Amino acid sequence: MSKSIQVTRSSMPYFEEYVEEIKDLWKSHWLTNMGVKHRQLERELLEYLNVSNITLFTNGHLALENIISTLDLTGEVITTPFTFASTTHAIVRNGLKPVFCDINPDDYTIDADKLESLITERTSAIVPVHVYGNVCNVEKIGKLANKYNIKVIYDAAHAFAVTVNGISIANFGDASMFSFHATKVFNTIEGGAVTFQDEKLYKKLNELKNFGITGCESVGYVGGNAKMNEFQAAMGICNLRHVDGEIEKRKFVVEKYAERLNNIKGIKICKPRRGVKSNYAYFPLVFDGYKVNRNEIFEKLKSQDIFARKYFYPLTNSFECYKGRFDAGKTPVARYISDRVLVLPLYADLDLEDVNRICDVILDK
Repeated sequence: MSKSIQVTRSSMPYFEEYVEEIKDLWKSHWLTNMGVKHRQLERELLEYLNVSNITLFTNGHLALENIISTLDLTGEVITTPFTFASTTHAIVRNGLKPVFCDINPDDYTIDADKLESLITERTSAIVPVHVYGNVCNVEKIGKLANKYNIKVIYDAAHAFAVTVNGISIANFGDASMFSFHATKVFNTIEGGAVTFQDEKLYKKLNELKNFGITGCESVGYVGGNAKMNEFQAAMGICNLRHVDGEIEKRKFVVEKYAERLNNIKGIKICKPRRGVKSNYAYFPLVFDGYKVNRNEIFEKLKSQDIFARKYFYPLTNSFECYKGRFDAGKTPVARYISDRVLVLPLYADLDLEDVNRICDVILDK
């Protein structure tokens, strides 16, 4: 019987490497509260991402919630419905109203040409998403933000290590949120980070993620607990040593998929923008006019113990928890893609034989 193939598999260092990295925690007994490992990972990520400011969180969602809170946004925030639940929830949980902009049909990022018509006197920010690691039109979004004096916070959960014309994706906008979840290209088991332009935000972000504590006997903000612990940071330190090699392995997988599935009528492969160095985070296909539809392909793969993902489906503006609040009909391109997209299994250790097996099922060979 053929082995099961999951949609993703976490990258991990050698067991002995991780044990060696955490060994000194048994000497210090300092397990959280921004300890030695936490500080080391922050320093190493500053250098790797080539940014001036970064702070770590226990997960990407709380990183996004906290940067939105730190920037004291009000009113409306323009964003995309073609994203994971976290993006929309982080806006709503901060008491803000998401205004949904449609996506472009080429790389599924927010359609920058449609943004300006949605900006009103109530707009305080734009939260675009680098979907699948595909880069938003950062140039146009930046110009609009400057014109209307609004903030830009990028959801860069999928975009770790991506560059645009040699510039780290972490340097665009006022801030970018990265997810270091176990499923991501770079992981700290769970975890996340915010990179940001204004160094004065560092203090407040660290206070907010530590219950709003501002001094030994003072609490200046209504904060929460979003600190990355030392075991997470240690995993990140180890994984960062190998991430470039992991990305290279993912590239081979993507190239094999493309070789097998390119130029197949009714199957659309998403190609990255010119000048973008990809991290090969995901391999989405859109089934549009293929001999069978997305749902049928999903079930065919599943019957062979191959687990793809309808990512993103449904749109966030169609969630039950927001029933009656938003109209998905206003984002028709996003709805169209959402009904047809399927993300195939992709991870560094995926055998090319398994890639061929997956493609055989899709192509019915």
